[in-house]
Amino acid sequence: MKILIVDDHMIIRRGLVQILDEFDGQYQSEQAADGVEAMQKLRKGSFDAVLLDVALGERDGFDVLKSVRSEFPKLGVVMLSVYPEAQFALRAIRSGANAYLNKGCSPQELTQALQMACAGQVYLTPATANLMANDLRKPADRPPHERLSNREMQVLRLMAQGETVQHIAQALCLSGNTVSTYRARVFEKLELKNLVDLVNYTKLHGL
Repeated sequence: MKILIVDDHMIIRRGLVQILDEFDGQYQSEQAADGVEAMQKLRKGSFDAVLLDVALGERDGFDVLKSVRSEFPKLGVVMLSVYPEAQFALRAIRSGANAYLNKGCSPQELTQALQMACAGQVYLTPATANLMANDLRKPADRPPHERLSNREMQVLRLMAQGETVQHIAQALCLSGNTVSTYRARVFEKLELKNLVDLVNYTKLHGL
């Protein structure tokens, strides 16, 4: 199986290559440091699956996932993140990923997810399966942040880290006005009044 590893940290990419190399030649891998390079390699080569980081710096992993699904609808995609399942797993599955794994997962879990992704199947960790079960509740019972779009969630996360509108705009390659619009939507949808309330909200919900 040929795997494209997409992560903006070289040490992470190399670590994933070493893990895959331990499985007796079952996997071949190539690397990409960002979404642009990833799409270029996918268009030029033939891959069975993509290991895709959620946070890629200039281009969000969910944006890359959208492009992958548009051009390569049958390609397996396993999203990796330092963030727990509670934060992004459901978004990943809903957006078309075959699996969402925390970077603390075992090599065996990683390869199992890859094998299922290559077969066009969905791999759910116990935590993600539990989230999906809870998601069957009535919409009124769900927390407000589940109504945020992927981009609004990105802005929320950066706001909670204390980033300014200018820094958020640079990180997401957006204009300041666009970020301000997303910022206003976040406050409105979460029914929050100020940044202190927002930080407290993210802590309360483990975001």
